[in-house]
Amino acid sequence: MRFDLSNKTALVTGASQGIGETIAIEMAKSGATVFCLARNKEALDTTIKKITENGGKATAFSCDISNNDDFKSIILNIVKEYGSIDILVNNAGITKDNLLMRMSDDQWDDVLNINLKGSFTCIRSVIKHMMKKKFGRIINITSIVGITGNAGQANYAASKSGLIGLTKSIAKEVASRGITANCVAPGWIETSMTDQLSTEVKNKFLSQIPAGKIGQSKDIANAVIFLASDEAEYITGQTITVDGGRIIN
Repeated sequence: MRFDLSNKTALVTGASQGIGETIAIEMAKSGATVFCLARNKEALDTTIKKITENGGKATAFSCDISNNDDFKSIILNIVKEYGSIDILVNNAGITKDNLLMRMSDDQWDDVLNINLKGSFTCIRSVIKHMMKKKFGRIINITSIVGITGNAGQANYAASKSGLIGLTKSIAKEVASRGITANCVAPGWIETSMTDQLSTEVKNKFLSQIPAGKIGQSKDIANAVIFLASDEAEYITGQTITVDGGRIIN
């Protein structure tokens, strides 16, 4: 069974590759009209091609989500043409890893600005349109690192932990208006980045996952689609970990 997102509009940030691209593709398969945002226009066009070749509906917008004015302009154009944005998926994110004592101000600021402030900007830009319609789904892609922490990723962990707190707060603010806000926290997901890891490192990670396998981008997309669906209307303020049981304690 595929949850039905027909007649819904969805905005996905960081949709040019990896998890974001898969979320956009799978949402289109579920019937949503998808607006794909990322900085890389060429990569975005590839995502759009994959969607439209399968009969889906999608439009690309090249944008840096840390640029508030550009993003607000895109939102206004989308709402003007389509009437609303029903689903927001904040997936865009970066890493700039370093041990805390060696971490520069720029490494800290860049990660927090994209991962946390960027999500805040996106939510603030769409929330009034959702409130007017009395319907909305806000889904933030966080990470299990935001729950457990990770050495060498203080900036990334802080941004993802902050996103969980932001989500809970928003959920309390807008639940009475038919809007839900939830997080999906991926564990180790197979991407072009993880492909570069050595066999030794991969085996070490696998030993920590009860399911005994690496997750796929589609595992994250499936959770997102469920949270975006009408069937998930009574779920809000939650963080769903999709990690094969890695952080079970």
